[in-house]
Formats: sequence, C-alpha cells, structure tokens
Amino acid sequence: MTDQNPTQSFPENYFQRADGSDDRLFYTQPRLLVHIDDHAIAAIGSFFQEHLPQNATILDLMSSWRSHLPDGFLTEKVVGLGMNDVEMRENPQLDEWVVHDLNSDPHLPFETGSFDTVVVTVSIQYMTRPVEVFSEVRRILKNDGAFYVIYSNRMFPTKAVAIWHNLNDNERAQLIASYFVKSEGWSQPTARDVSPKLNIKTDPVFIVSANKLRSPSEPSE
Repeated sequence: MTDQNPTQSFPENYFQRADGSDDRLFYTQPRLLVHIDDHAIAAIGSFFQEHLPQNATILDLMSSWRSHLPDGFLTEKVVGLGMNDVEMRENPQLDEWVVHDLNSDPHLPFETGSFDTVVVTVSIQYMTRPVEVFSEVRRILKNDGAFYVIYSNRMFPTKAVAIWHNLNDNERAQLIASYFVKSEGWSQPTARDVSPKLNIKTDPVFIVSANKLRSPSEPSE
C-alpha cells in the first residue's frame, strides 16, 4: 500500500455524501430487511448459480443478513465483511464474518490470495474509496478469481455518493468499470443486465465483473 489515494484521480466531489457523518453511527442499529424485491433477489440467485464456482471460498463484501446465494449452493466457506455484527450473525449463509468500515480503512483484513470469488451486492453506491478497495480485492483474490459487483437503483440516499445520484443505470456500469481500470490488474470488465423479465414492475439488477490477472512478478499457484 502507498500513501497515495487513487480515488483522488476522480473529482473530489464525486464521493461526497449528504450525510458525511461516521458510517459506524448510521449502521449501529441492525436493519433486518431486504433492499430489493423478491424478483430481483431471485435474479441474483440465478446469476450466482450459473457463474459462481461451487465448493469455493467466497467473500461477501459489505455484507448484511442475506447473501443471496441460491438454496443448496455448495461452498467451502463464505466470509462476510460488513458494518453490523447483528445483521451478519443473522445471515445463515455466512461461516465467518468481520465488522469493518471500508470507507474508514479500505485495507481488507485477509491474507493475499485467500478467496476464489468476491461479491458486493447492492452496496457499491456507498463506497467512498472504491479504487483502493478494488485494489485490495484483487490482492486477496486467487489468480483468475472474479469480483462481481451487483447493483440496482435502490439506496439509502443520504449515504450514497454524489456521483451515483447523477448517473443512469448504464452510466453506473461505466463508473464501476472505471474502478476496475484505475485499480489495475483486471481483465476487461463485463457489464450485464440480469433484470427480471416479467410483465410487472420489478427492481432492476445489473452486474459488472472482472477477473484478477496475474502480474509477471507473481508466481503461478
């Protein structure tokens, strides 16, 4: 890690929020509720079923009381990192969890090459130091491991960063892709619209992902 903040390559006001108070205060009280509708949740589960490796070690970044893995999905271990101990304690799919504020400290408290896959679900809009966090995600992933960023259009508006409010869904995919590019060491980001295809109004679901590339100096696993 260096002292330089890569997020400074963006305009400073991009990551300002209406509520700039300590996030630990906002997340003191557990919120045992879902933030997207059942159809959107099912779409995420279907995507995970198709794309996440089974019997793998998964990090659920910015975790809460649900990880949205499909029922019966086989894992070696699922680790949660979030802001509220009660929420993660109530999550039946987590084997371990740690309370950690990424906006205060983007360093991830895990060893290099610890995880096969990392996911962050409907929380990327709250990340104020995304390039640093993405660099850390790359560090803790195994070579060719994937990072999946899932988002919708729902949010706590006072805690979402300013740039998120000012973009449409497609532009948000481009923003997330820029986090991968600026943190370096990733494959070309891929954006997907996996929104439920129903004849009723549902919450949309979008996913941007990339895989960790091995740098020339890194040994083969």
